[in-house]
Amino acid sequence: MNILVVGSINMDIVNRVVMHPLPGETVKGLGTMYAPGGKGANQAVAAALAGGQVKMLGAVGKDPFSLELVASLENANVDTSEIIEKEGTAGMAFITVDESGENTIILSEGSNALLSIKDVEERLYLFEEADILLLQNEVLVETTLYVLKEAARRQVQTYFNPAPALVIPNDVFSLIDFLILNETEIEVVTGIRADTEKARERAINWLIEMGVKAVILTLGAQGSSYFSKKEGKIVTTGFTVNAVDTTAAGDTFIGSFAAAKAFGKDTKEALVFATAASAITVTREGAQHSIPLKKEIDEFLAVNH
Repeated sequence: MNILVVGSINMDIVNRVVMHPLPGETVKGLGTMYAPGGKGANQAVAAALAGGQVKMLGAVGKDPFSLELVASLENANVDTSEIIEKEGTAGMAFITVDESGENTIILSEGSNALLSIKDVEERLYLFEEADILLLQNEVLVETTLYVLKEAARRQVQTYFNPAPALVIPNDVFSLIDFLILNETEIEVVTGIRADTEKARERAINWLIEMGVKAVILTLGAQGSSYFSKKEGKIVTTGFTVNAVDTTAAGDTFIGSFAAAKAFGKDTKEALVFATAASAITVTREGAQHSIPLKKEIDEFLAVNH
């Protein structure tokens, strides 16, 4: 099955610190790293390295970073033939990672903000070729929603990761086959404070009632909670690992899950596979550099599952 990813392509500029600075505070950095990232590109790389056939639709600039970003995708066996060159610079993410591996991120949209509805209209043939669509929220909202509608209209299976979190229009929920989001994002999308198990279940049920086919709530080290009317509830526990950097953990989960579904794993197997991939990712620094190969995920599961 063919996977189409529409979304962001960024250069991540990562600073490591002992502790995140408080407002107005200056802290000493422990080192700076440049690494290809962006939620769209990360998910594309994760899906490709996990064994999927992946094509990326996104935008880069005319700066040196852009050349490196496209090369990184190609090195992961992602088809980059539909990446559009725009005036200006590539998107950038300024990431700060503390000793525990937790991160904060500031996005500078760059060329990602220039991926337009017109760009997609000129490439509607991509939706005829695709079986699965991966979509996030780091390009223009109007472009994101247009892509979702066109994919659903052509019966492409849609995987939507609303990150950064946004309020989703009511008529869009029914277009989503898999809504994949974390605890912060589910609160923004549903307006329900998801601080207890019962509250999280209420939020997931609300999304299902609004028309989403299946919801995956990712819970970091705790694993994930899945629900659909067809399959019911599936809880997947996390793996215990030494976390170094959580950057791209969620993207790895999503890309690996989509790839696993594409090559025939059932939902439970795909969730475990994706959880293992994410666990490996957090033991490594960087975004795309940290994403594991299918062979590594299989070997990890052979030992840990």
